[in-house]
Amino acid sequence: MFRLIRFALILPVVFVAGMLFERNAHADRCLDLGGQVKSDLCRGWEN
Repeated sequence: MFRLIRFALILPVVFVAGMLFERNAHADRCLDLGGQVKSDLCRGWEN
């Protein structure tokens, strides 16, 4: 029973950590292309 409760507590933490990691990676890719991140969108980059 404890494992199920522990899993229910850890799962949201891992999900949020993954979302933050991907958001940071997106911003890094945008900045590498010469753009700016505004409202979580990459603007100002060119192909």
